[in-house]
Amino acid sequence: MGLTKQYLRYVASAVFGLIGSQKGSIVFVTLRGEKGRYVAVPACEHVFIWDLRKGEKILILQGLKQEVTCLCPSPDGLHLAVGYEDGSIRLFSLLSGEGNVTFNGHKAAITSLKYDQLGGRLASGSKDTDVIVWDVINESGLYRLKGHKDAITQALFLREKNLLVSRLNSCNGEEEDLEVRVEMTLQDEIQRVTNIKTSAKIKSFDLIHSPQGELKAVFLLQNNLVELYSLSPSAPAPQPVRTSRIALGGHRSDVRTVSFSSDNIAVLSAAADSIKVWNRSTLQCIRTMTCEYALCSFFVPGDRQVVIGTKTGKLQLYELASGALLETVDAHDGALWSMSLSPQQRGFVTGGADKSVKFWDFELVKDENSTQKRLSVQQTRTLQLDEDVLCVRYSPSEKLLAVSLLDCTVKIFYVDTLKFFLSLYGHKLPVICMDISYDGALIATGSADRNVKIWGLDFGDCHKSLFAHDDSVMYLQFVPKSHLFFTAGKDRKVKQWDADRFEHVQTLEGHHQEVWCLAVSPNGDYVVSSSHDKSLRLWERTREPLILEEEREMQREAEYEESVAKEDQPAVPGETQGENYFTGKKTIETVKAAERIMEAIELYREETAKMKEHKAICKAAEKEVPLPTNPILMAYGNISPSAYVLEIFKGIRSSELEEALLVLPFSYVPDVLQLFEQFIQRGSDLEVLCRCLFFLLRIHFGQITSNQMLVPVIEKLKETTISKVSQVRDAIGFNMAGLEYLKRECEAKSEVMFFADATSQLEEKKRKRRKREKLILTLT
Repeated sequence: MGLTKQYLRYVASAVFGLIGSQKGSIVFVTLRGEKGRYVAVPACEHVFIWDLRKGEKILILQGLKQEVTCLCPSPDGLHLAVGYEDGSIRLFSLLSGEGNVTFNGHKAAITSLKYDQLGGRLASGSKDTDVIVWDVINESGLYRLKGHKDAITQALFLREKNLLVSRLNSCNGEEEDLEVRVEMTLQDEIQRVTNIKTSAKIKSFDLIHSPQGELKAVFLLQNNLVELYSLSPSAPAPQPVRTSRIALGGHRSDVRTVSFSSDNIAVLSAAADSIKVWNRSTLQCIRTMTCEYALCSFFVPGDRQVVIGTKTGKLQLYELASGALLETVDAHDGALWSMSLSPQQRGFVTGGADKSVKFWDFELVKDENSTQKRLSVQQTRTLQLDEDVLCVRYSPSEKLLAVSLLDCTVKIFYVDTLKFFLSLYGHKLPVICMDISYDGALIATGSADRNVKIWGLDFGDCHKSLFAHDDSVMYLQFVPKSHLFFTAGKDRKVKQWDADRFEHVQTLEGHHQEVWCLAVSPNGDYVVSSSHDKSLRLWERTREPLILEEEREMQREAEYEESVAKEDQPAVPGETQGENYFTGKKTIETVKAAERIMEAIELYREETAKMKEHKAICKAAEKEVPLPTNPILMAYGNISPSAYVLEIFKGIRSSELEEALLVLPFSYVPDVLQLFEQFIQRGSDLEVLCRCLFFLLRIHFGQITSNQMLVPVIEKLKETTISKVSQVRDAIGFNMAGLEYLKRECEAKSEVMFFADATSQLEEKKRKRRKREKLILTLT
């Protein structure tokens, strides 16, 4: 077998350029004891915590893959509940930023989250029309509530009564003949204070009463912006005042072009109204400049200026040091779709919708405002064509120029004479993007027909046609000094390909909307991509080798795990298939947990049988024969097989326990019940054991009661469970009484201290008064 070609893996490094996503809701959070200063904002799969006073991002709550759809802070301000697109809920600590608790119960996106007054219960509503109440302390589901016909928009715990109210937006009212007896109208109760006019469309908002008595309102806007307004409700005519705005960290619209500086340090991103230059290592925005609708860009050699091509056909030249617009040139009559810097770095070429390709040279001209010369551009030649130009690329030798046209072909011309050399045809839709390899041997073209074609540049023959994306291929670029290239598509994916072997190397998943463009750094270590979800993502090349066979195997495993999780829930007797009244949901984690339980019970059976055989051998030999220890039990500290089963039960997450037991086949249940009887007898981990026991009795009631072998086991369990639970209850009662006594003692002591302080203060006042009176007498 020959050597397998190895590649280096690219991994997600950071998300930047995003202030807040549109799908979730913005909420105030309490941090470091301060209310009204910090807000939590959904940012694709993450949650950003912003400091409104400084305009800085101070904490990132790292998500996994799914987009955030709902946020809710806990009443004590220490935790934040985050709901996701796939129906999962994670609880994050705002002190450490870690998410330790995960609830899986919903089948669709979370639309509503609400804690009760003490923060012990959490109600979640979803697009699957169910409401689930979760026990936050025990990390488990309490019950599932069905009945709504559409997505839940809000759920609320009533304060005085133990009631939960949920609502949905529905056009069809189902109630009839409602008798309404209202003494006061809503106008008597609710008064409009004022209107708040924001700078753009509002996607979500949150209100808070600050300790000073003023009302603060924070808004997440559609154009990637957060605004904070404050007003005093007690004033006669309260006027909202905008007190802060988070705008620097992102563009107002989609980024349509990105590019790297020659030293790999600066990243340029340009959108419909602004250009931003970012420091790649710190991800801080170091310069913002206003521009027209940008479509393409590059750093001028030397990295001191940038050139932007716009939708109106203009070339805009900016200086980075001052952020000033040096020059605007009317280059094309239509959109300027593409630019390519010449390999000799003395000029560049542009292609536009006016069916022309124009050649430009850099030159130094005298600046009217200063004595020094400044950079300018001068048009040298024009190549007129029959169709709109979509993309232009120089070959590395600067001998050839590739031009992509609206008629789905790519024409190759000689640069010096502008004579026609080759025509590459085969795409069914226009070629949107293309690139030429570093050695000039290959040209790769990406089209709206979802294919990428690899051509030889010597004869124009098509080496291979690859079905690259599930939607249009938007951008394509070779990795420098290699025949590997990246493509970006409207299917939200960035993919890496090998142009020599025609292999798909890697998929970079992360964006939640169409990917518009990407840029590979000059050293090939970084890739930056921009998307319709307003985010810019940085991908970094690691030293970890990527072997294609292993990658395919991992992909198959991931697909299998996903299919396992999507299978029908196991139906409990008395329920119809497809309906689930338990709070959990079958996931790959619960399936694996059930497999661990089965393996542990099988090990217990084997070890028990071995022990019986060992006893028989010792009896026959009339001496003690050494018993070989199972390596798994040895790894757990040489524990007994039954103790190993208990360890496995304790190791399963509380939120996944019931669903794992639901998947467990009944053939294992008799052994589990017998083991539970031993564990409860010892009084160890009573809470977990009782929870498992009662759940198994609920779901397998018919089979357990009809099995004569299990009747004595159940009788024993009944006796031991009642007695042990009573003992635990008595211990808890005793401890609570002791704590109450200590509390009363502390209060009594503090009262005595308070009265002692008051007496000493009174004595001090009297002494001062007597002293003052003596002083007045001596003066008189």
